[in-house]
Amino acid sequence: MANQNKIIITCAVTGSIHTPSMSPHLPVTAEEIATAAIEAAEAGAAIVHLHARNPVDGRPDQSTEAFAPFLQVIKQRSNCVINITTGGAATMSVEERVKPAKVFAPEVASLNMGSMNFALFPMLERFKTFEHDWERPYLESSRDRIFRRSEER
Repeated sequence: MANQNKIIITCAVTGSIHTPSMSPHLPVTAEEIATAAIEAAEAGAAIVHLHARNPVDGRPDQSTEAFAPFLQVIKQRSNCVINITTGGAATMSVEERVKPAKVFAPEVASLNMGSMNFALFPMLERFKTFEHDWERPYLESSRDRIFRRSEER
């Protein structure tokens, strides 16, 4: 019998950890996020894990207005499974983080089952200058911020 191990590839095309100053390749606009997701699907990803960004300054954005433009394009041009984050960013409330998944009802949504620390501040040692005013405080604030689980009882 032939080996029939199947592999499911998930691609997270942009997240909330990296800031625009860390890479010129970080998808920020709806068009960039949609293109990256579609290219990932064409390269073999079955699932795309999606975060949204403010198109002007690249900060994480969990508003439904930020998600809507690229979700529509990805659905029209790909048959990959859409996975909307409920992670958002550690600076967001649980309610903010889960709203897009509730509104858009994707095939999959992430669910952070436990609280955790996202210690992003060590990256400050690698990057001395930043493109946007929000980036340094965002990374610095991770020293003592607890990321709450996505589901509260």
